[in-house]
Amino acid sequence: MKGNEHSSRESRLGKREKRKKTNIILNSLIALVILLIIVVSAKIFFGGNNDEALQTDEQTASENEIKENENKTDDQAGDLEQEKEDEEEIEKAREGEEQAAEEKEEAEKAEEESEEDEKVVTEGGSSPDVEKTIENPAWEPVGTSQSGEHTAVYDQSAVDWQEMLQAISYATGVDQGNMTVWFLGNNGPNKSVGTISTKDQSEKYRVYIDWVDGQGWKPVKVEVLNEIN
Repeated sequence: MKGNEHSSRESRLGKREKRKKTNIILNSLIALVILLIIVVSAKIFFGGNNDEALQTDEQTASENEIKENENKTDDQAGDLEQEKEDEEEIEKAREGEEQAAEEKEEAEKAEEESEEDEKVVTEGGSSPDVEKTIENPAWEPVGTSQSGEHTAVYDQSAVDWQEMLQAISYATGVDQGNMTVWFLGNNGPNKSVGTISTKDQSEKYRVYIDWVDGQGWKPVKVEVLNEIN
């Protein structure tokens, strides 16, 4: 009997140990399953958020790029419009300058024609070497930088001398750079007379000029010469 009881006790202990091991294995499997569920859920949850965040970031970047491109397009359009306006302003200024130059040229031409119309030309003159004499009431004083009481100064370095040559050039049309002065001297109180020619002597003149206070020298008569005496 004792032998049977001992054998039965060992059998119960063996079963209890097997049940205990089985419980440990089952609990471990359950814990592992729960852990896997947690990991998968976390991955799904946070991964989804990351995807949404990434999608949002991409959308924002795309919108910013579109806005930036729109701004660039607007800036380029503004620059083109400004360039067009600048070109139009430059063109208007150029046209204005051309028109002013044309008007000035026309006015000078009209003035010259008016002076030509008023010229009085007679054959001969004060001496045998005079081919013809020209007088023109349209002639004006050439202006002066001098002030106060005037006394004619026949010195090539004097301002008065240069202003007399200016009046002679005005009356004859001979530029001072192409002018040879043969004589320039006194012809009475505030009156002078000069004999000049072009450098090649193709044109020869004797010019009479009078001083007008505050206005400078004024041509009064030009004699076209046959020769220089």
